[in-house]
Amino acid sequence: MKHFNCTCAFFLFLAFISFIMINAGCAPKARLPVSALGTPEHHVFTGMKLLEAGKLLDAEREFGLANELDHEYSPAYTGLGLTFGYKGDFKSAFDNMCLAEKLAISKQEQALAYVGFMRLYTQQKDKDWLGEVEKNFERARDTIKDVPDMPEPYFYMGLACKEACEFDDAAYALKRVLEINKTFVDKADHELKLVQKIERAMPETPFGKKVALLEKVTRADVAALFIQELRLETIREGAFLKEIPIPVDVQDHPLRGDVKTVIGLGVQGLGVFPDGTFAPNEFVTRASYAMMIADIVCTLTDDPSLATRYRGNTSPFADVRSDVPYFNAIMVCTTRGIIEPKREMRQDIFDPRGRVSGADAVLAIRNLKEHLRIL
Repeated sequence: MKHFNCTCAFFLFLAFISFIMINAGCAPKARLPVSALGTPEHHVFTGMKLLEAGKLLDAEREFGLANELDHEYSPAYTGLGLTFGYKGDFKSAFDNMCLAEKLAISKQEQALAYVGFMRLYTQQKDKDWLGEVEKNFERARDTIKDVPDMPEPYFYMGLACKEACEFDDAAYALKRVLEINKTFVDKADHELKLVQKIERAMPETPFGKKVALLEKVTRADVAALFIQELRLETIREGAFLKEIPIPVDVQDHPLRGDVKTVIGLGVQGLGVFPDGTFAPNEFVTRASYAMMIADIVCTLTDDPSLATRYRGNTSPFADVRSDVPYFNAIMVCTTRGIIEPKREMRQDIFDPRGRVSGADAVLAIRNLKEHLRIL
């Protein structure tokens, strides 16, 4: 009987232990760090770097590891929210950002969650998106009013204003980042110079403002700029508009009408290729853009001698020989201040194979208008 009672007690003990283990397993456990760097903070720091580099899957993994180590770590949810935003899953993005706001235990974490909302609304660009960005900017700024040297709200407010073509407001916010002089200084300086270049270009049309934000412009973009921003069809009075069949690769393009008009006007370097295509999505190089602009200058000034004026001259650019086909065009544009050269290693260069940014494309059109006095 005594042996039986001991046996029963032993099995009851095992059953109790099993019950405890099973119930303990129902609740999520925080993963233990495997190294000194295996902290939520380090994983979020790494995830943000990966996110900036466009490595979304790797970034998501790092934020997930941070979440496993601390299920209530607000910045991990901020990172996950941004990752889902870049992937276009805004439902998951906003859900995670709401958790980031709810779980924030410091003013900085709360402010960063508001900045996260700013970034998501800027990515989504839904109805009244700029208004939502401004609301969260105010929340972030009010949260850190006792810590005024946090640049993130101002930097992302600057980017949002730039995207909305509110260039004065963008410049003000970016200058504030430079005044704080903590982080984002290089990025803010780059963005501010871009905004100031766009302000110099003063694009007059909605399309011109949109193109000014592009890192690289295509042949179709340039064709539309010549028609909408330069109004080339209007200023070339009496020009013979040739009726040319629309290239097959342009028939369904949204800028089809502008491309057709430019082809009819016969701008050098912006015509149909021998195979009958236009290549509307091909990026434009600085050399080819110079040839297009120079052709317009020659035509509008009625001075055909410009087409050969600089042949035989010594090239002032370290990366452009005087015997290349586009040398004369480059000289036409640079000597008139239409396209700006670059400075590298104490030498003037033109970067003929470099891509043309939207800001540079629109600024060149502004300079062209001033040169031809057609403002």
